[in-house]
Amino acid sequence: MQEKTIITISRQYGSGGKEIAELLAEKLGVRCYDRQILYLAAEKMGDTDVDIESILESAYQTPDSSIGSMSTYGLEAVPYYNKMYREQAKVILQIADKGSAVFLGRCADAVLKEDPDCYSFFVYADEAFRRERAKTHYGSQSLKELEKENKTRERYYNYYTGQKWGDMQNYDLMINTSKLSPEAAVDLILGYIEKRDPK
Repeated sequence: MQEKTIITISRQYGSGGKEIAELLAEKLGVRCYDRQILYLAAEKMGDTDVDIESILESAYQTPDSSIGSMSTYGLEAVPYYNKMYREQAKVILQIADKGSAVFLGRCADAVLKEDPDCYSFFVYADEAFRRERAKTHYGSQSLKELEKENKTRERYYNYYTGQKWGDMQNYDLMINTSKLSPEAAVDLILGYIEKRDPK
């Protein structure tokens, strides 16, 4: 494994991506960044008194008007009325610049696209697996509710990155967790990194 290794995990809601990201970070002895990015971005924006739900709600905002996609090349071009994405991107870049880390979501794969030490993975699963997981891990939600969350993520990602969420060309590897344990998925990811850039 390289001295500096940045891993981004994008995932379908209900596929187990969060668990995989946390296991990866634990195995590598680094931090896993997910919602912490939101809090750090809110802090930089001076919104320290905003409650958690408000921060989460603002994190996925996109303009109501359709004015096209925003590219990660030129973060300053992101509209002022939604500073959250811009601040999250800055936080991600700052953390990645300091050393190894695992990022879960937050468009980190697009933000760090040009980083030679970054490896990006997309975790997904079939409907039957996610339907069952929705019952056991998400407070008995329905698959329809999970898909609604996926649509929100997709719309946000597509708008701000100018890329298509879940498009295989954006990732090093796509992993179907339907018949793969989180531990096996972690081994697959680490094995890929070792094989791609043996040191």
